[in-house]
Amino acid sequence: MPGEISKKKRFTSFEKLECWKACTEVRRFISALIKKYPKEEKFNLVNDMKGASRSTTHNLAEGFGRFHFQENIQFCRHSRGSLHELIDQLITSLDDGFITKEDYSEGRSLINNALGLMNGYINYLSRCKEKESSLS
Repeated sequence: MPGEISKKKRFTSFEKLECWKACTEVRRFISALIKKYPKEEKFNLVNDMKGASRSTTHNLAEGFGRFHFQENIQFCRHSRGSLHELIDQLITSLDDGFITKEDYSEGRSLINNALGLMNGYINYLSRCKEKESSLS
């Protein structure tokens, strides 16, 4: 049947996605990290980092709810972009002396893991989309 994905690979909730779980770890790490930032950064870097970290999970959830492979892929790409934004914000934080090299390394490791899983999920969705196209 067109659009059907094999039952063993079907995801029933975005919460079961490994990339969503990894992005949740990134979000929690960033949330704890920014509590150490100076108050004058509250409306600058802190808000930007909070928004980008939340965007990673929000976009995955929204894309999952769209029920069309291409739309889901697009939302995943937004999430992936937010992960790259966080890398730049961590670099800025390190350069400005708000975080330690250890904080940077931990954040970068969490982000790299999330990016790898995100890319895998995007590839999975792309294959599903191709399979659906070939059936129609």
